Amino acid sequence: MMFLLAVLCVFYIWSPSTLTGGLGSTPNTIPRKTVPISSNGGRLFREEGVWNYTIMLLREDLNMLILGARETIFALDLDDITVKKAMNDCKNYIRILHKRNDDRMYVCGTKAFIPTCDYMSYADGNLTLEGKQEDGKGKCPFDPSQRYTSEMVDGVLYSATSLNFRGSEPVMMRSSEESIRTEFSSTWLNEPNFIHMAHIREGKSNPEGDDDKLYLFFSETAVEYDSYTKMDVSRVARVCKGDLGGQRTLQRKWTSFLKARLDCPVPNNNLPLLVQDVFHLCPSDWTTCVFYAVFTPQLDSSQYSAVCAYKIEDIKTVFSKGKFKASVTVETSFVKWVMYSADVPDPRPGACIDNHAREMGFTKSLDLPDKTLQFIKDKPLMDQAVKASGEKPLLVKRGAAFTRIVVATATALDRTSHQVMFIGTKSGSVLKAVNYNSEMAIMEEIQLFGPSEPVKILRLSNTKLYVGSDVGVVQLSINECGRYHTCLDCVLARDPYCGWDLNADQCSTINSTHRTSTVIQNLSYGNASRCPQIEDSKSVSVSFFHGNTVTLWCQPYSNLAQVQWQLNGRPIKASNTFQILSDSLMIFNATADASGYYTCSSVERNYQTQHVAYDLKMWSASGTTALLHNVKEKENTLVAMVVLLSLILAMLVIWNLYKGHFPLPFCHRRVKDMENRCEQSLYENQLPEHKIASSTVNLNSNNNHVNDQRYSSSRERDRLSTTVGSSGQITLKYIDDESEI
Repeated sequence: MMFLLAVLCVFYIWSPSTLTGGLGSTPNTIPRKTVPISSNGGRLFREEGVWNYTIMLLREDLNMLILGARETIFALDLDDITVKKAMNDCKNYIRILHKRNDDRMYVCGTKAFIPTCDYMSYADGNLTLEGKQEDGKGKCPFDPSQRYTSEMVDGVLYSATSLNFRGSEPVMMRSSEESIRTEFSSTWLNEPNFIHMAHIREGKSNPEGDDDKLYLFFSETAVEYDSYTKMDVSRVARVCKGDLGGQRTLQRKWTSFLKARLDCPVPNNNLPLLVQDVFHLCPSDWTTCVFYAVFTPQLDSSQYSAVCAYKIEDIKTVFSKGKFKASVTVETSFVKWVMYSADVPDPRPGACIDNHAREMGFTKSLDLPDKTLQFIKDKPLMDQAVKASGEKPLLVKRGAAFTRIVVATATALDRTSHQVMFIGTKSGSVLKAVNYNSEMAIMEEIQLFGPSEPVKILRLSNTKLYVGSDVGVVQLSINECGRYHTCLDCVLARDPYCGWDLNADQCSTINSTHRTSTVIQNLSYGNASRCPQIEDSKSVSVSFFHGNTVTLWCQPYSNLAQVQWQLNGRPIKASNTFQILSDSLMIFNATADASGYYTCSSVERNYQTQHVAYDLKMWSASGTTALLHNVKEKENTLVAMVVLLSLILAMLVIWNLYKGHFPLPFCHRRVKDMENRCEQSLYENQLPEHKIASSTVNLNSNNNHVNDQRYSSSRERDRLSTTVGSSGQITLKYIDDESEI
């Protein structure tokens, strides 16, 4: 019975009926554009054999991105990360990179489960480690897969990780001469998953004389709910920068540690979503700071991720004015957490040393009374949760889980400021989104890595975004207006960075020189009525055979556009013959009735654009006969040309035979005999007897001249020989064997 009541209690707490406020957008929010890897326009850096590009430090003073990976540190050009300035093979799995006040860097790594830290500097094109090898326990995790967070404040490291190898001693600590940490108690930290740490400088301008704060975001196993099953919740904790611990109670422990639940209500989720990353943005002073957090389900059965925003004033109010929770024992063994309704000690437990404490004579935490310190030691948990801004998420989306978030401020054409969110996903993509008066607009989903490579870190610098994963780093421009090809596409995107420049006839990045008279931008409603009219596209002729399946392609500019197909001016509806897809129209078992004039248009926010037109015709029998007739005519023409060329060739051969250039084979022997007789007569008349000697002369049948200088090809062919004997007579002999030559 007790178990049933506990489950019903948990269900009641997180049931959809208690999650008031609704959604800032539809749960299945669709990105307007999907940008594949092949056209994302980014610059990719990766080194062969190096993995886990998940730690980044922006050194804008050096114009470099310091990138920590597995056993390697890189210095990359901030404008073009494909340019490597330096590299250090540190043989340490890098987990922490921070800039110090002296321009050196503090770097820590797991070092084979022995966390180690060192100091590093960049000079003369080299990254150099000093080799000091400080103990990294409590600063850096033992296991690189463990979530942790850290922040460097005025040269002092604040960290949240585990003090031992097993991860059973979680701490938030300050590493300095006045080292201080949290209690080893499940009341303080209960199996936490550390996410983000932020330093907010409010001490100088706080009218109450309050101190700077360190805010810690994490999830942990809840202790306050009556449940026999484990349930995790999201938390925000806070400590004061000047905290020195207590004199007797809480020695070298935080006296200002307070924590509260983060509420990010999403309907149809019986269990709370868990925080995965946080980014804080302070447009002016600390009072304007807003924390943007991404949440994912703690069970795989839910497919929704969310983004919630939290104002620092709302967090401050919960910690400074809210009620505490206290544990009470029920039936000797069962512990129940309830709101503490008795008197609270003064000074208020968990408060920083402010004007009120100073008026009471307490100038530092070491002066605080034990009653105040004992209270906060036992009751660091607040009863009230921190509500999301507007008590609803900025964005709820179904699909790949969110992993990381950064937020940039964009100035629109009308000089209003808008916060642009860049959200990393588990499927290796980045969403670009803005919330306009509770309406979420996801402008793009940009694919950067493979679907199995989650985005693990995001960093912003000026107009560039740096995205890291296990396999590489990509550099993107945050104002890629060239992706919008027409005025309608540019204005309907509602991208605060972009507007359609009428003079340049292109989508351009908004700058201070642009005027509303020459640039079109409308973020609230996407009003594109000022865009010039676009002429309809020319038709494309397409033919098909009877009974075939015909596919007509049409790719609209936007995923949000509704595609409309028309045949001869009449709308096409889905049927057994027609199937309308997001990028095409399929016509099954096409007949003559399918012939006609097809147009594909898309409608977005009541603006219609024609993308393509087709003139579809079926091959007919007469058409086929005509085609064959044309082929026959071409064949006849070819035959006639061949005959004509053959006649010309024959005439040329006859002419050459007539001139004697080509002797006929059957006349060859007779010609040779005549030549021999003529030559014999010539020698008998011209050669004196006393000059005749044993010699050989060649008879050239081509020119009928005696040639004493070279062998003719006719001799080799005919094997003729002229021999002068001892009697002085010339005899002609036909040589049958070349050995007789």
